Amino acid sequence: MDPYIGKILDNRYEILERIGTGGMAVVYKGRDHRLNRLVAVKILKADLAQDEDFRRRFNAESQAVAQLSHPNIVSVYDVSRGGDTEYIVMELIDGITLKQYMEKRGQLNWRETLHFITQIMRGLSHAHSRGIIHRDIKPQNIMVMRDGSVKVADFGIACLENAAQTLTQEALGSVHYISPEQARGDRIDARSDIYSAGVVLYEMLTGRLPFEGDSAVSVAIQHLSSIPLAPREINREIPEQLELICMKAMAPDPDRRYPSADAMIADLEAFRKNPGVSLDFELSDLRPEETDEPTQALRTSAVRGGAAAAHRQSLQRERRRDYYDDYDDNPPRRISTKQKVLIVVAVLLAAVLAVALIRSILASFTGTEEYGVPSLIGLTVEEAENRDDVAGIFEIREVGSEPSSKYEEGRIVRQDPDAGETRKGGGLIIQVWVSAGEDVGEMIDVTDMTVAQANVALRSLIEQYNLTVEAREEDEQYSDELDAGYIISTTPAEGEALKQGDTIYLVVSKGPEQVTLPSFVGQQVDTVTGQAETLNLNFRIIETPSSEPKGQIIDQDPAATTAVDKGSTVTLTVSSGPQEDNGEGGSTLYPGTDLLTIPLPSNTTSGYLRVMQDGEPIYRGQINCADLNWNFSIEISGSGETRIQAYLDDEMFFDETYTIDGYYG
Repeated sequence: MDPYIGKILDNRYEILERIGTGGMAVVYKGRDHRLNRLVAVKILKADLAQDEDFRRRFNAESQAVAQLSHPNIVSVYDVSRGGDTEYIVMELIDGITLKQYMEKRGQLNWRETLHFITQIMRGLSHAHSRGIIHRDIKPQNIMVMRDGSVKVADFGIACLENAAQTLTQEALGSVHYISPEQARGDRIDARSDIYSAGVVLYEMLTGRLPFEGDSAVSVAIQHLSSIPLAPREINREIPEQLELICMKAMAPDPDRRYPSADAMIADLEAFRKNPGVSLDFELSDLRPEETDEPTQALRTSAVRGGAAAAHRQSLQRERRRDYYDDYDDNPPRRISTKQKVLIVVAVLLAAVLAVALIRSILASFTGTEEYGVPSLIGLTVEEAENRDDVAGIFEIREVGSEPSSKYEEGRIVRQDPDAGETRKGGGLIIQVWVSAGEDVGEMIDVTDMTVAQANVALRSLIEQYNLTVEAREEDEQYSDELDAGYIISTTPAEGEALKQGDTIYLVVSKGPEQVTLPSFVGQQVDTVTGQAETLNLNFRIIETPSSEPKGQIIDQDPAATTAVDKGSTVTLTVSSGPQEDNGEGGSTLYPGTDLLTIPLPSNTTSGYLRVMQDGEPIYRGQINCADLNWNFSIEISGSGETRIQAYLDDEMFFDETYTIDGYYG
């Protein structure tokens, strides 16, 4: 049995179940009783918690990460210590890791990959702007939500875990994604996260890792000394510009990588808007400079064990094509006079052949008919192929799909070359992109939240679909169930479609409707209680001897002009007529009061409480059991025996009879 399950940390976070285990911590599903929400609680493993220096760094790192607030970063709510237990309270994610997603889907298409990597880089940009480096970016630390958004997780934990990590088999999961400077043990900066993000991008595009090996050391050595296969050598459908972005992010030399996450985002956005965009660099620009310095040793005790793996990787590298440049490392030889003559003759022959070839090509185009490129936008591929100005002239080649609110699914939304351009010759091709249908999202449930909380929950949808959220005063409603400021309903409702530019309307609670109490003093009790339904009030009657006529109201609580919720209980003190002297020193019996504590059900956190005295309600309202420490106190009054009953959500859990002593005066 897990010792933490059922335990409440800091009298606030109840541990419900274990949901995951990592190298440094165990993750539990928990409930925050103060805010009544589900959370993830990450508890540091006991052996690490014994190290005081580690605990201090753990707390400092986590406190810094708690300052991050971005839709693409898992939120950290709290960092605390309960006795010897160090823990972090985080947002509970309804989703799976990117690693699990890739294992289910296999190789991702480049559009989905672009969608994911852009969000990852936005999260890193926010963290880097706050001076925080993740140090362990990998698919296992990236969460994919049900709505397709992603969140980067394990800031802080990743920093500490990486600092204590050695390049052993236990580190194999992370070493596939570390930068060369991390493998060397050098000082790192934000560009190390960019390298790791580049590896994640490579894996999404190709369905494989850039470097594989039998041990962590052999993989790390490849990061230091090898160049991976270019993504398009594995999958020719990957756009060239996206390949360039990936390889620049993975440049072995940090100075040749993107200098910041924002710079990489700029190229990703430019590519998204125009896949044929011309970037200001080429693969050859990313080639590491040659150096005569000897190879540096890895700063790890495991290097000796990886010598054989390094030798195997060296042999593989000799057989692998260099995708940055083709050049000869052999020293030049002295050329003889005979060889020089042969070279000159060969050059002259090549020049003559080139001139003849050019003339032949130019002649072949003489008199070639010129064709205008027709507009195919809005047509299906079949309709386009059957056009008179296409059939027999152009080949229609479908190369992809795009969301479109203007054209229905299957109709052409973009073409290359554009309509109106001209082309000569034969074998002409028009590339087309067809509509994948309107990009439609799904509304999530934000009821029982405040407007501010709803805006946070909706942030990724707002950004993706350019949504507007409105909470109009004229839409506010009274509610007996929700306090003022909390959302009753939304339009569209949960699960309904969201389209580009939609507006989400929030109906916000004004709390229970209130009435202003009139004065009941001096009226007959039967007259007043007969108006209970009309007044939307409940009445509790206390009789007491008085010089006033029997049945006349002599006091009320709350007092007249007080604003109370509809359905509230008003206590009326009613005269029972004069009381004869009983010889006990006084002539009038007055009701006494007692403070009663009612224990609340331990298996319920909140509900609607109703307390009855002798069949009449003396309290009604919504309560939070945790805030009351599972005990509800109320003052009761009267004389003699009285029966108290309590209901939570209309289920009776308390039924006791008490004796209240009155007094004579």
